Amino acid sequence: MEYLLPSVPAGVSEARSLVRAELTGWGMEKLIDDCLLIVSELVTNAVQHGGSAYALRLEGREDQLYGEVFDPGDGEPRRCSPGVDDLSGRGLQIVAAIADDWGVTAADGGKIVWFSVGCTA
Repeated sequence: MEYLLPSVPAGVSEARSLVRAELTGWGMEKLIDDCLLIVSELVTNAVQHGGSAYALRLEGREDQLYGEVFDPGDGEPRRCSPGVDDLSGRGLQIVAAIADDWGVTAADGGKIVWFSVGCTA
C-alpha cells in the first residue's frame, strides 16, 4: 500500500486510519497498536519538518512488516535527548523502542524514514 498525503495535522489521523484498515485486511491485527504508534510519530515529524506532502508505504516482507515515510524536507532526523519537562522530542526514541529496526535513507528530493516490525510480535 502506498498513499500520498498532505502535510497537515489531520493527515496524522488519516494515516493511522489507513494503517489500521490495511493491517486488518492483511490479517496482521497483532501489529496494529505498535504500527499505529510508529506511524503516528513518523508522520508527525513529516508534517512538522518535511514540506507540503509526504508518502506513506507499508508492505509485507517474508516474516516482517516494512513501512516508510518519505518527505521532501531537508536534514536528517535524529533521536533527541529531551528534558523531563520537554513536550516534544521523543518520537524517534519511541520508534526505536518499538520497531525491530529503523533508519533514515536519503532519497531523490528528500528522505525516507523506514521501520520494520516482526510479524510474530
